[in-house]
Amino acid sequence: MFTRFAPSPTGHLHLGHVYAAKFASDLAAKNAGRFLLRFEDIDTTRVREEYYREIEHDLHWLGIEWSGTPMRQLDRMQAYSDALEQLKAMDAVYPCFCTRREIQSEIESMTHAPHGPEGALYPGTCRALPQSETEDRLGAGDLHCWRLNASTAAELTDSLVFRDETQGSIVVDPFLLGDVVLARKDIATSYHLAVVVDDAYQEITDVTRGEDLLASTHVHRILQELLNLPEPQYHHHRLILDAQGKRLAKRDDSLSISTLREQGKSPDEVLAMLA
Repeated sequence: MFTRFAPSPTGHLHLGHVYAAKFASDLAAKNAGRFLLRFEDIDTTRVREEYYREIEHDLHWLGIEWSGTPMRQLDRMQAYSDALEQLKAMDAVYPCFCTRREIQSEIESMTHAPHGPEGALYPGTCRALPQSETEDRLGAGDLHCWRLNASTAAELTDSLVFRDETQGSIVVDPFLLGDVVLARKDIATSYHLAVVVDDAYQEITDVTRGEDLLASTHVHRILQELLNLPEPQYHHHRLILDAQGKRLAKRDDSLSISTLREQGKSPDEVLAMLA
C-alpha cells in the first residue's frame, strides 16, 4: 500500500491538513505500507520556499514521518505536458479563450445555466469555435486554458465507477463538474491533471483526502481511463471545521500548527484536538 499527503506550500499547515496527513500516514502504517509527501506547488504566484521547510518541520514535530524525498510538482511539468498532448490527440480537450468576466456574463444571460455541486459550471462557450478561429487565436498567442470536453469524455469512457471506502461504489458522472480546466497557457497543468499523473507515477494505491473533493474524483477517474492509468482505492474522510462549522482555510491562522506550537501546545495536545 502507498498513501500520500500533498499540501500546497502557499501557507501554514492547520489542523485540517494535519488530520489529512495523519489519516494517510495511519492507513499506510496499519497495512505495512509507505506514506509519501508530495508538494502541490504549481501555483508559483503563491508558493514560498519557507513554506516547504515549515510544512516538513511541522510534520516532524508532530511525529508524522514519510518515506523518501518529498516530490515537487514543479519538477514534473514535462510529464503533465505529455499527458495533455495525449488528451489533445484524442480530442478530449479544447482551448478556451474566455475570461472570468466573460464566463460570468454568459452564465447570467442563460435561462438555465449548467450547475454542479459548487455552483454554476462553464457553459461551453468555446467548445464549438470554428477550427480556423481556434488555430488563429492559438497562433497569435491569445491567453487560453485547456478544458476537458465532458461530452467527448463521456463517449470515450463508458460506465465508469470508483469505490470509496465509506460510500461504496459510485457511478462516474462525466458532466458533474462540466468542462473543467486541465491546463493553462501560463501553467502547463491544473490540480485535476497533475494529481492523476502523479498518483500513477508514485504508485499510490490508496488516495486519502477530504470529502469536499469527492466530486473531483469523477473527473479523476475519467482522466485515469483516458490516459490508461491505474485506478486507486479512495478514502474521502471528514473535514475539520471551525467554531462556525466552516471548513478550515489557510487564513485560519489561530489554528495553524506554528501558532499552536507558539502557544505552548505539545504535539500530543495538537493531535488530540483532531478529535
